[in-house]
Amino acid sequence: MKFQDVYRVVRLIPQGMVMSYSGVARQCGSPRSARYVGFALHALPADTRVPWWRVINAQGRISNQYAPVEQKRRLEAEGVIVGDDLRVDMRLFDAEQVVYRKLKRLRGCGPGRPAGAGSVHQSESAGRGEASAFTHPAEASGARCR
Repeated sequence: MKFQDVYRVVRLIPQGMVMSYSGVARQCGSPRSARYVGFALHALPADTRVPWWRVINAQGRISNQYAPVEQKRRLEAEGVIVGDDLRVDMRLFDAEQVVYRKLKRLRGCGPGRPAGAGSVHQSESAGRGEASAFTHPAEASGARCR
């Protein structure tokens, strides 16, 4: 995974929604690379157009130690409800399924297309051996769809 992979996925997060570092990592094809996502976002220049503020931790909290007030302000400006404890209700605002569908469409996996043997990753957040409903975008090279 490269920083550009992270930025490509983060750009797909819709306005008014958020995604966890681990969710971004899963959609980049590296489900155990949440910290790498943080490194990539931290490396962004100040004038970036990548919506870094839409990425929060897996518990739904703003964990940005450099600009938490700015991140909260930007999220609230987009309609995301952020509590005083910097927590966002992931049940309402999580964009991972939306981003997954966008990536699937970008790969040409839509209605009327034959399904391939796409891989399903173990969900880190589940941690109980449950299969995740998400397929990683690294399959784009093979363009296999589920």
